[in-house]
Amino acid sequence: MGAAVVLEDVCKSFNQVPVVNHLSFEIASGEMFGLLGPNGAGKSTTIRMLTTLTRPSQGKITVAGYDVVREAHRVKQHIGVVLQQTSVDMDLTVWENMEFHARLHHLSRSQRRSQIQQWLEYVELVDRQDSLVKTLSGGMKRRLQIARALLHQPQILFLDEPTVGLDPQTRRRLWEIILDLNKQGMTMLLTTHYMDEVEFLCDRIGIVDGGKLIELGTLSQFRQKHGEGLVMKQVGDRWEYLFFPTLTEANTYLEAQPDKTGLMVRPSNLEDIFVELTGRQLD
Repeated sequence: MGAAVVLEDVCKSFNQVPVVNHLSFEIASGEMFGLLGPNGAGKSTTIRMLTTLTRPSQGKITVAGYDVVREAHRVKQHIGVVLQQTSVDMDLTVWENMEFHARLHHLSRSQRRSQIQQWLEYVELVDRQDSLVKTLSGGMKRRLQIARALLHQPQILFLDEPTVGLDPQTRRRLWEIILDLNKQGMTMLLTTHYMDEVEFLCDRIGIVDGGKLIELGTLSQFRQKHGEGLVMKQVGDRWEYLFFPTLTEANTYLEAQPDKTGLMVRPSNLEDIFVELTGRQLD
């Protein structure tokens, strides 16, 4: 499979301050790719460039084989976007929101009817199609945003913190929808502050900090590189983390300590590695 998204030496500055700094990576067709970074790392700006909302200051971006600057219109035809902010019209019904979006994509009347019906069924909102959006729960609104983004049958879906603020049950239902779409062959880029979400959903992960890509690979590769075993030591009201190549070596270290007070061993996870790399929490 070829690359669905390609960034080559991409930079973006605002008022001569670099926000994205020589960023390069690819997302394969059909891949679920997680883009992580602390606040101010350049994540949102990268998404805006990928979705044609902001022009790069330098470098080249191709999405679905089209240049985001020279062929922005073609890019828009091939992408769907689900933002963390609720971007549906609260004073329209579910069906009216879908109808309006379908008209923007110039779908014919018959296409609009069949596509709207199909995707409302898919996200389980058919029974609420005549309800005003403002009467829906947060999870329903997010499912509507996903259905709307899929109306024109895009090849690539950008998900910007799609489950933020949702209860655990609703988050899990959205995970099922996202995974099912990916299994059908849709390429996805996901940004999120939930590490368990990335571990559960993503094939590969890119971590950005200071506008630069500082790590790229699978969770397994991250753990092999940084350590699969972790010793946690409580120092005052904080924890210090020591990485070891294996859990066995971490346990061996613990056993060798004359005073084991405040020490514990466990397998490392994505959040441990993220904090180790960036030096701070996501939020």
